[in-house]
Order: sequence, then structure tokens, then C-alpha cells
Amino acid sequence: MTLPIPALRTLLFRLHWALGLTAGLVLALMGLTGALMSYEEAVTAFANRDRLEVAPAGRTALPPAALAARIDAQAGGRVANVLTLSDDPRASVHVRFARDPETRARPPAAYADPYDGSLLGPVRLEGAFTTVRDLHRWLLLPGGSKGWGRTITGACTLALLAFLATGLYLRWPRIHRWRIWLKPALSRPGRPRWWSLHAVVGTWLLPVYLVIALSGLTWSYPSFKDGATRLLASAPDAGKPARPAGGKAAGRPVDAGADGGAAIDRAWADFRARTGDAAGTAVLTLPGADTKAIRIRWLHKGVDAPSARNEERYDALTGALLASERATDAPLGRRLLDNILEVHRGRFFGDLVALLFCLAALAMPGFAATGLTLYVLRRRAGARRRAVEPKASAGVVRAV
Repeated sequence: MTLPIPALRTLLFRLHWALGLTAGLVLALMGLTGALMSYEEAVTAFANRDRLEVAPAGRTALPPAALAARIDAQAGGRVANVLTLSDDPRASVHVRFARDPETRARPPAAYADPYDGSLLGPVRLEGAFTTVRDLHRWLLLPGGSKGWGRTITGACTLALLAFLATGLYLRWPRIHRWRIWLKPALSRPGRPRWWSLHAVVGTWLLPVYLVIALSGLTWSYPSFKDGATRLLASAPDAGKPARPAGGKAAGRPVDAGADGGAAIDRAWADFRARTGDAAGTAVLTLPGADTKAIRIRWLHKGVDAPSARNEERYDALTGALLASERATDAPLGRRLLDNILEVHRGRFFGDLVALLFCLAALAMPGFAATGLTLYVLRRRAGARRRAVEPKASAGVVRAV
């Protein structure tokens, strides 16, 4: 006896709800945590508003090497690795410290006074957002980025692409009217209402989820990232500062009087001379024992879009300029790759699109809820139908 082969539509429908009952629950969690991270910078700034400003009082800001040395002296063994400096004389300095060579843990960031190097306190909520980020990326499972959590979230990102493809196929209308595609029929009772809401909102957000899924896969699968690099950029990454051997951020053998410190100050002086009054915020990455370049990423005044970052790289020993890159000079494909996180969050496309991406992430638990509701209602309807069928058959027999 040969079993009947289900129709393609039936197979895709079963795949859609099967993924919804499994990967859909993980995607709901990833959507919620992703929405929380969408405005991490704004929330963190509000929580630390008392540490974001200092009183200049006619003082002169310390050069970067001396500033880093004073911070290190107060940091209890931690080594300042990245300084975020501003042209605003009232702005404090955001300090990130190098990872511990043994534990690979990064110490909490802090704020510092740019005029005397005194630490103003740690960055509030940093630990909370770190937990949210780890939950988003690998579900807080053991092993971190090398454990099963990353495998699961990567598979669920692939499932999101399957949701988009099967959902689009299943709701393809026989009569193409914009009302069918784009307007939910909320006046319809029961299952049709939930299905319309589920399908129409999914259609509206399909382009957003496509960008989120494709950009997210670059972290889950190195082969996918390599393919995206070949597609979007004709040449692989070049000229980027070298990382410490073994991937560890070594301590910086620099103090204010060492040659390394002089190189940092020469690089900073050249950067200020080259950019003049154009530079607003500058992120200065200090060299480590095995790092070959001093890196300065900066934005023009009045610009806060990360996709508009420019970059200068200097020799760590001499402070001589190695390379200068402007965001406006890079092709679109290269900019997309260099700002893949901002593409993933929608910020690459502007503030309004970033808000849309945040709302789309918040909607993911809603898709899981409406999909589960449809599944339960369908099961109940099927059970009622099966209960009625024997009674109807018995009535026919008695009539005969």
C-alpha cells in the first residue's frame, strides 16, 4: 500500500508551523533581546548622565598617552585600551580596558576626567546589557560563541528565512488586491482574524526580517560571511590593524615618557591637525604589545551615525600615518560589511528605519503568540469535527 504524497502547499504549511513551535520560540526571545539592545547607547547615556560631563574650569586636556597612564595608575591592574574623546570640552572620556590575557574577560568600562585622568565611576547598566547580548547571541549557554548556543541561534536564523519563504508562498492570493496583501481583516471572527493579523503584519515586515536574518548569518556561519564579502567587496579586508597573537589583547607597554607614548601623542597631534575643527567624537584604540597600528575612528561634528565613521591608522612605534579612510569614499558594499552590526540594527539606514527594526524585533514574540493561537484553534476545530463525524455517520445508518 502506497502512502499518499502530500501536496507542496501542505508540506510547506506543516514545515511552517513545525518551525513555529520550535525555532519560533527562540526567535521570540532573540527579538525581545534585540529590541532591548536597539537603543542601548541612549539608555546607557541616560543612566550615566551624571558622569558624562565634567567642569573644564579653564583646564587643559591631557594628551592621550598621559591620560591613559593616569587612568592605568588608578585602575588596579587594568590597562586602558580604547578612549572615546570628544571635541566638547564638557564631555568626559569613555574608557574601555583590555581583556585579561588569562580569563579573556573584559573589565567593566568607566568614565574619566580628560583634564586630570581621574576615574569618575564605572558605566552603569553595562553588565545588564552584556547579559542581554549574550542571551541574544547564544542563549547564555555554556561555551559562549563556541558552544551550542551559537549553533542554535544560527539555525533559528535560518529558520527565519524559511518562515519568510513559506509564509509568502502560503498567503499568495489568487486574486491580487492590495487590501488582501496589506490590510488586516480584524472584523472577521475567530481564526480568520488571527490569521489575517499574523499574515498581513508578516508581509509588512518581510523586508526588515530579511535584512535582519541575512546580516545575522554573518556571525553564525563564517562561510556565509566569506560569501557575503566576495559578493559585496571585490577585495578582502586590507590595511586593518593587526590583532594580538592568539586573539588576546596584550597589555600596553606604554607610559607617558616612553617612545610608545610619544608615538601616540604624535599620532593624535597629526590627527587633530589633519581634521581641524571637523572631527567631533573620536575613538582612539591604543596599541598593545603585538599591535602594529594606532587606530582612530571618528565622526564629523553633528554626526552620530556609526556608518559615517572615518578612520586613521598610525604606526605604533613612530606615530607616522599609515592609512586614511573616509566613509564617503568607500563603495556601498564595503560600507555594508564594515557596519554589519548597524545594518542588523537598522541604524545604517537612518533613525526612522532603526525604529522600524526595533518594532519588528518586538513583534517577533507576537508572531509566536499568534502562530501558537492559530495552531491551538485549528487543533480544537479538528477535534470538534472528528467528534461530529461519527454521530453524523450513525444517524445515516439509523435512517437506512
